[in-house]
Amino acid sequence: MSMIINTNVDAIFAQNALTLNNQSQTQAMQQLSTGSQINNASDNAAGLSISQTMTSQINGLGQAIDNANDAINMLQTADASMSTQSTMLQTMRTLAIQATTGTYSASQRTYMNDEYQNLAAQVTAISSQTSWNNMTLLNGKIGSGTNTSQVTFQVGANSGDTITATITSTSLKSLMGGVSSVGSLLSVSSANSTLALIDTALAAVNSTRANIGGVVNQLTFATDNLNAVKQNETASRSQITDTDYAKATTNLAKDQIISQAASAMLAQANQEGQNVLSILKSA
Repeated sequence: MSMIINTNVDAIFAQNALTLNNQSQTQAMQQLSTGSQINNASDNAAGLSISQTMTSQINGLGQAIDNANDAINMLQTADASMSTQSTMLQTMRTLAIQATTGTYSASQRTYMNDEYQNLAAQVTAISSQTSWNNMTLLNGKIGSGTNTSQVTFQVGANSGDTITATITSTSLKSLMGGVSSVGSLLSVSSANSTLALIDTALAAVNSTRANIGGVVNQLTFATDNLNAVKQNETASRSQITDTDYAKATTNLAKDQIISQAASAMLAQANQEGQNVLSILKSA
């Protein structure tokens, strides 16, 4: 065994080991303190990049879920108003059938017509007054076009992940096929003509409601899928970024023991010079 004073190789080795162990100990304490495995880019450069990409997707999925739920609420608002319109149209149809029979006088048909015209005005009023988030839903102008409105909902984390709903204008004239008059019940002949217009309006309302109902179902299933994707992607990110406390505490305990041992070995290595001095004294 060589006995050297100028270069204490054992002490240098012990110092290096102590430095590396202290770095590992510091990293373990950071992980335990923050709950995150990656506190600096140098901790896991590739993992940091992957986790940030996942975070973008997770945040996008979360917003897409909110968008889909907002879209469902919006469409259900429109459907509720059209349900009211449908009920009113059914009452108007009953009045029209009543007016087509010959058992009523002209003055009595006037009463029927007055009620019919009031209901007709209210059907159109609902079309112009139904709104959601300060947007009128049933006037055919929420999107583009005259009587047909297309609304596109972003329901994914990436561009193009969309669902489109078509909502036709539900003003009475539009529902009746774009007529200039909503009809009257003042005579048997006009009542018969009006009855056909009402049937056209009911068919249009039913068609629009069926479309909206289908889109609501589509959005509901899309939301379920988005929740599942978000859950799994969040779990995957957690494996990369979150601290495994069992592993981290074990590593910290190991590093603390090694640190104590390295300190003892450094002290021992520093005593080697004293051995050389002892030899010189005895020479």
